[in-house]
Amino acid sequence: MSTMPSDRSPDSTVAFLREGYRFVGARCDRFGTDVFQTRLLLEPTICLRGREAAELFYDEERFVRRGAMPMRAQRTLTGVGGVQGHDGEAHRARKAMFMSLMTPAAVRQLGQLFDDEWRARVPTWAENGPVVLYDEVGRILTRAVWAWAGVPLTERDVPRRTAEMHAMIEAPAVLGPKHWRGRLGRRRAERWAGELVERVRAGALPAPEGSALRVVAEHRDERGTPLPRRIAAVELLNVLRPTVAVDRYVVFAALALHDHPHWRDRLVGDDTATELFVQEVRRYYPFFPLAAARVRRSFEWRGYAFPQGRRVLLDLYGTNHHPRTWPEPEQFRPERFAGWRDDPFGLVPQGGGDHLTGHRCAGEWITIELMKRAVTHLTGTMDYRVPPQDLALDLGRMPTLPPSGLVVDGVRPTV
Repeated sequence: MSTMPSDRSPDSTVAFLREGYRFVGARCDRFGTDVFQTRLLLEPTICLRGREAAELFYDEERFVRRGAMPMRAQRTLTGVGGVQGHDGEAHRARKAMFMSLMTPAAVRQLGQLFDDEWRARVPTWAENGPVVLYDEVGRILTRAVWAWAGVPLTERDVPRRTAEMHAMIEAPAVLGPKHWRGRLGRRRAERWAGELVERVRAGALPAPEGSALRVVAEHRDERGTPLPRRIAAVELLNVLRPTVAVDRYVVFAALALHDHPHWRDRLVGDDTATELFVQEVRRYYPFFPLAAARVRRSFEWRGYAFPQGRRVLLDLYGTNHHPRTWPEPEQFRPERFAGWRDDPFGLVPQGGGDHLTGHRCAGEWITIELMKRAVTHLTGTMDYRVPPQDLALDLGRMPTLPPSGLVVDGVRPTV
C-alpha cells in the first residue's frame, strides 16, 4: 500500500479559507495526483478531485454523510438534521419528499412565476436608473419561490427574507461578523418556518395541495412519524434557500454574456444554444466549492488507505475544471456541451450521482430552468448597459461573486 501524499502543515484551515476554490486543486497539482490528505479544523481529512474520484465519493457502500459536514456549515447553510446529513432509508425517504416537488409541471410553474416577477421589475429598473443585478434577482427569486412553495409573503418582508437567505449562504466559510449574521439568520428563519408548519398542521393556515409547505408539513419519515417542527423548518428552508441561491448563477450568466458578447445573438430564440450556454456557466463559474462525506468502512483506492470514519472532501470546482474530463477547462466554451450526454460524475456543480436516491441536489432541474429563463430575459426581453465596475471573481471567497454584484443601467424593455 502506498503512502498518500500529505500537506505538511499542522492544520490547513487558514490556508483553505485564504485560497478557497483553489485549495484542493493547487495541492493536487503540486503532488501530481487527485488525492491527498491534510488537516482541516484540526481533523484529518482526505481531499479528492476528478471524475473517477466523484464516482468513488458517491458510492454509498463506501461513504456516509452523517457527521461529515462541519457544524459551522450546518448551523448556517444547511441546518442541523437536514436531508444532506442522512443515509440509507432515512435519506431515501427524505429525498423522495423533495423529488415529489420536482415534477416537470412544477418546475415550469416556478419558471413562469420567475418570468412574471422579472417582467414586473423591468419598468422599475428602467425608471430608477442603475440597479445591482444580484440584489434584484435575489428578491425576484424570493417572491417567486415563496409563492410557488405556498409560503405567505408580504412585499415589506421581501428584503428581510432575501437577506436571511443570503446570510446563510455566505456564512460557512467566513469568520467574524458575517458568520454570526448567518447563524442569526438561520435561527430567525427556522423559528419563522417552524411556526408556518405548525399553523398548517393545526389547520390555521391553508397551503395548496402539492406545495412545498404542505408537503413538508405532512411528510412522515421512514418510520411513519411526522417530522419534528424544527426539522420540518430546516427542510422547508432547504427548498427556499437553494432557489434564492440561483441568483449567483444568474449573475454569472450575465457576466458571461458581458465577457463573451458574441454569444448574445446566438442565444436569441434558440433553446438548444441557451441550454449549452447555461451548462457551461454551471461548469465554468464557482458555485459550491466542496462536498463532504465519511468513510463507512475501511477500504483501499488506487493503493491508498481510506480509514473508517475519515472525513473526505470532494472538490466540486476542481472536478468541473479537470483537464482529463474538460479539455481547456479555463476557457469558456458552451459548444463543448453539444452532443454531451449527462454524466453524473463529470459535471458536478450541485453534487453528483443519482438525482432520485443519491445526494445530488434535488433542485438542479429548477436551477437550469431558472437560468435559461434569465438568459432569455437578458438577451431578448430587455436592453441594458454594463457600466465600468469591478467584475473580478475572487476565488478565495466562498461563495464568490463580483464585488459590484454586477450593476446594470440604461434598462429598456424590448417586448
